[in-house]
Amino acid sequence: MMKTLIAVIGSANAEKPAYDLAFETGREIIKAGFTLLCGGLSGVMEAASKGAYSEAGKDSGRIIGILPGTNKNDANPYIDIAVPTGIGYARNMIVACASDAVIAIAGGSGTLSELAMAWQYGKPIVVIEKIDGVSGLFAGRSLDDRRNDCIQGASNAKEAVNIIKRLLGKKSSKE
Repeated sequence: MMKTLIAVIGSANAEKPAYDLAFETGREIIKAGFTLLCGGLSGVMEAASKGAYSEAGKDSGRIIGILPGTNKNDANPYIDIAVPTGIGYARNMIVACASDAVIAIAGGSGTLSELAMAWQYGKPIVVIEKIDGVSGLFAGRSLDDRRNDCIQGASNAKEAVNIIKRLLGKKSSKE
């Protein structure tokens, strides 16, 4: 059975509130039985990876980083599987396309591009609200009329993962 991949996207230079939320989100993703997918570098990506690592342990195979460069060693130290792409920011499309759902925390233009791609690919999207960055601006909104749903907002990591479970129609991928 294929693992359910939940992408966490957000600021590469995360301030403490975003970093802490990303850490908790990574933990909640693993606790729910999912696999974490991210851009594999710093900030929100590192925090989510570190949170997932704290729950899953070393070499669990459940923390995947899609890297913009060509060197696996560029990945943050909590990544189990580093996928170097050599395509720079275009790797954002791979993160969006490869995921089963996306959770966005803060972020700027890179996060915005991933949100747009996830929207285009029909992926469920949850944004953490009330935190600096672009992602929270989209809670309860549609990006365009190609879909009949909207981007969901959550106030914390546990709520975000529970919304993802509901949107994917799963109680847990452990079951």
